[in-house]
Amino acid sequence: MGEADLGVVTTGRGCGQDLDDNARVWIKTIRKTMDTTGIEDPAGRGTSFIKAERLSVDDKFDFSRAVDELAHWFDREFWSS
Repeated sequence: MGEADLGVVTTGRGCGQDLDDNARVWIKTIRKTMDTTGIEDPAGRGTSFIKAERLSVDDKFDFSRAVDELAHWFDREFWSS
């Protein structure tokens, strides 16, 4: 998954440990949106690019909100430690 997983790993919260239910839902949404399983790329444009083109407006909104909420969650966790 890349950068989104990196945020979980670098804070020592891998595999859902120390995450509250909201954070787990946001991570699940991000992973689902970024999953390129089954997408073919015969032209070599990039499966993530193709996936992004196929997202509905609702999918884009859900992804954006999940990233934003998770970023705020990490921010709160960092500053409250």
